Amino acid sequence: MATGIVSRAGYGPGGAWETVVALPHPRLRPGVISYRGIRLALDGPRRRLEAPIGAATLLLGFGQPLRISRAGRPPATLVSVFSGPTTTAAVGEHDGRLAGIEVLLAPWAAFTLFGIPQYELTDRPVDPDELPHLLGARSSHDRWSSIGELSASLAALPGWAERFGLLDDVFARWAGAGTPSSARVVRAWGHLQRTWGAIPVPRLADEVGWSVRQLENRFREQIGLGPKAAARVLRLQRARRLLAAGRSQAETAAACGYYDQAHLSGEFRAMTGCTPREFTAARGTPSAPPPGPPGTDRMAGEATSLVLSPDRNATASDRSAIDRSAIFSKTGKRR
Repeated sequence: MATGIVSRAGYGPGGAWETVVALPHPRLRPGVISYRGIRLALDGPRRRLEAPIGAATLLLGFGQPLRISRAGRPPATLVSVFSGPTTTAAVGEHDGRLAGIEVLLAPWAAFTLFGIPQYELTDRPVDPDELPHLLGARSSHDRWSSIGELSASLAALPGWAERFGLLDDVFARWAGAGTPSSARVVRAWGHLQRTWGAIPVPRLADEVGWSVRQLENRFREQIGLGPKAAARVLRLQRARRLLAAGRSQAETAAACGYYDQAHLSGEFRAMTGCTPREFTAARGTPSAPPPGPPGTDRMAGEATSLVLSPDRNATASDRSAIDRSAIFSKTGKRR
């Protein structure tokens, strides 16, 4: 069963909230990274900026819709959502009521789950029931024919431990019946993660015994991004972690392999829509966090998210993946 369950809950001026984080059963790791149960009953709308991370996300919603915006794409309103790896940030917003379980997956495990080329899903949120999956199709043990039915069953269970246990069983069956991922892709992804994207692509190809072209093709198929783009995501993920821990921009740029601070800032802006200084200021500090319920990060120990101020009057074009005015409203700075 799921282990290491950590629960946090509170009530304050912004409303009530609960988050419960757990590790999947060991037999599912490292493909299934974590479970995060969410229940929010806030006094008003909430908007969160989600920066790119080295994982795919499956949100199993319990009924309340989530609106997701990303630059260059029309907004999508979904209850359950699958999002593969991406090089651009997204903004999720809801009316203050949200409940469900967020499952983080290694990208190659998402390929096993859905069995289609992951590059087809890059940079867009998808209703998982629009994709091929294993519910009711390959296992007589499953009593659900859709992700929506599975989510409803999860919501009806009495507690988070029971929900995570059910997911352990479902993912174990899926892992056994799904499309196998390439062992070389898994190994290459592991090398890339361990080096935070610092290993050169030709060397990565040599490590797994492929040509660069073979590596790029199989990576795009089973990870969703090419190895160079995936390395950018992992490098910036590490940079956000170091900045959140108090390292300077100069130290962070040197540690993460950027040419200089300008290179770091340019990558930061391209992939999150704001500068390193704006991002860290908007997150606040442990002693002075932003007001309201906490903005729990999607990955433990990582700086993945920003809580943005709600903007009920913004137009669809204004509510693109990044809303700089919302970030500045948290920091008190002007453009």
